[in-house]
Amino acid sequence: MTIKLGIAPIAWTNDDMPELGSENSFEQCISEMALSGYVGTEIGNKYPRDPEVLKSYLEPRGLSVASAWFSAFLTTKPYEETAQAFIEHRDFLHAMGAKVIVVSEQGHSVQGQMETPVFDKKPVFNDEEWELLTTGLEKLGELAAEKDMKIVYHHHMGTGVQTTAEIKRLMDHTDPEKVSLLFDTGHLVFSGENPLEIYNLYQDRIFHIHFKDIREAKMAEVKANKMSFLNGVKEGVFTVPGDGMIDFNPIWEAVEKSGYEGWIVVEAEQDPAQANPFIYAKKARQYINDVTKL
Repeated sequence: MTIKLGIAPIAWTNDDMPELGSENSFEQCISEMALSGYVGTEIGNKYPRDPEVLKSYLEPRGLSVASAWFSAFLTTKPYEETAQAFIEHRDFLHAMGAKVIVVSEQGHSVQGQMETPVFDKKPVFNDEEWELLTTGLEKLGELAAEKDMKIVYHHHMGTGVQTTAEIKRLMDHTDPEKVSLLFDTGHLVFSGENPLEIYNLYQDRIFHIHFKDIREAKMAEVKANKMSFLNGVKEGVFTVPGDGMIDFNPIWEAVEKSGYEGWIVVEAEQDPAQANPFIYAKKARQYINDVTKL
């Protein structure tokens, strides 16, 4: 597998705030993805969960499934609860032909809390929670390997694995054969991290990429006004590559130089009433073509 370009449905309908894009249908979403020049998708809340039904919609449009988000609660619930849900999720993605499973720890997460300041109130794991997280992720990695798949951990705003130090701790205390990393440009820049530093440190463990951009003025507004993650999204802190502050040229150079193989997924959760997802999908596709020639 070389590099394939996909796009996430969250620009059309937001999983965390279903009122954003409630008017946009599943079929409109995937049709506009294909029309914009993408060959892959992640999974949204309007997607059929029966693999054969979903394939019947995606295949005529030339789309396949890159991955899908999985919420783990390894730090707050018994491992068995997360494992049971994970196996069901794994088997669905395996049936769809995906090779990686996006995992994010949601224990103590504030990303879904509408009024909680994302910077001031993000969780910080204690040593016991770190142990639960790292050992639990390795077990999930073993479950993924049963289907010849990998877990790719999604560092995320408002969670216990957001910063450079937290990503390093996770990587240092997990087996590279069992736990891989998702590289998300937008979440790193939003958090104040250096995406190139993270990519260069962990390029051998990065098996999934999200290209997301940041509106610098909106990011400053989120910090100054102590806004929540979701209110930041509604205000437009995220946008597509080529429309924000991130220069993707050096990032692409690092990705290409590393010999990365897998998906690059455009992801930018915005209010579709304010940012037409089809127009922004096309804008991102053109920018990525200009930068990468993909």
